Amino acid sequence: MITEIYSSRFPQPQLFSLEEGIEQVELFPEVWGAAEKLISPELHLRWEGLEGLLESNAPRFSPLILYLLCTRIVEPDIDLRARIIEALGDVTQPDKNGNPAPGNVRLILINNLSRIRTRQIYALLQVLIDYPALEKHVSRLINVCSYANNHLVEIINDRKKPLDIRQQAINMIGVVGYVEAIPSLDRLSARLEARMNGQKAMPFAPLSENPELDLLVTIREALVSLRAP
Repeated sequence: MITEIYSSRFPQPQLFSLEEGIEQVELFPEVWGAAEKLISPELHLRWEGLEGLLESNAPRFSPLILYLLCTRIVEPDIDLRARIIEALGDVTQPDKNGNPAPGNVRLILINNLSRIRTRQIYALLQVLIDYPALEKHVSRLINVCSYANNHLVEIINDRKKPLDIRQQAINMIGVVGYVEAIPSLDRLSARLEARMNGQKAMPFAPLSENPELDLLVTIREALVSLRAP
């Protein structure tokens, strides 16, 4: 669980608690300059800004920079968004030395993620289509959101949403373990099965060509995971 990951028993890193001196004077202008680039309308500057922040490890030690990254979950460029989500997911975990991010940074992350809504959840799911390796990062972020289950269920029941997004939402329900979503998955499964049974009687519409078949398979896999002892 996130609360376990965020245990305070580890010593806190001191990157942003340096005594006044040349290191601190050099660090802050670099960080603020990179932060300004991250909100630029120019994509190449946003990339430069993010890479600059990550090089200084600022998102892990500055509550303000971490907050700024949280606001970029809906970054228009999918590749840059994926990099931002990866960085945010990394903050939820101890670093290579076993140290968690400072408590004030973790609180900002939890506070912001707990308030994300369908738009941000949708943006996270979009990243998984092109970057499936980020599943763990996305699941960590979604797990912090108190209402994520409701938003995911809303997405999977919306037939206007792309099937690949709905499929990612179903998979994420299983990965995070939202057992309260089981009734919704059961109902959706029943509706899909009913439509497919009706399709079987139509030789001009082969079942194998029904794009919702993959959706049904994913639902069944998620239900098996959710009902596992």
